[in-house]
Amino acid sequence: MIEIAREDALTIITIDRQDKANSLTGEMLSDLAEAFENAKDSRAIILTGRGKVFSAGADLEEARAGLATSPLWERLSGAVAAAPGLTIAALNGTLAGGAMGMALACDIRLAVPGAKFFYPVMKLGYLPQPSDPGRMAALIGPARTKMILMGGQKIPAEEALTYGLVDRIVDPADLLETARGICADTLAAKPEIAAGIKAMCQG
Repeated sequence: MIEIAREDALTIITIDRQDKANSLTGEMLSDLAEAFENAKDSRAIILTGRGKVFSAGADLEEARAGLATSPLWERLSGAVAAAPGLTIAALNGTLAGGAMGMALACDIRLAVPGAKFFYPVMKLGYLPQPSDPGRMAALIGPARTKMILMGGQKIPAEEALTYGLVDRIVDPADLLETARGICADTLAAKPEIAAGIKAMCQG
């Protein structure tokens, strides 16, 4: 359900559980975290999904059994944030719930038209993962973060672009190639230059 493809210094990680809207089980979260932890030698990483939904968040059965508050979510977003290479979330569709964390931790987010972004954690009776509100607020500001987390608003891709929650809207047929194109200069650069620029951007 988690596919990993290596193309020299580029790693592409794909979520493929289309029959369940790419909802995430504990095993999938662990596999995703390991994929990022094991890709530290990759100069660029693209995270994407198959089908019309990037991820609906936690698998409902496992969420009720405790997955909603599992430390695996924070392990995953921490692994994404710690990746030394350029990380791009190529969002092939709607992004919901705890799955937001790994996208927020990426350097760049691309989305397809019609995608929606929502995080109904308060409605479901849980706190968000600890790092998610801070990362979201750094991108879109505290008020808009509260609109999503406390107001339960679903934000369409076009509005998310104006917020800064996503960086570019891309036709689905061009999504992966656009992500590859953004990675091209980083892959061609000297590793220390690319790593240095990423560190400078992060302050």
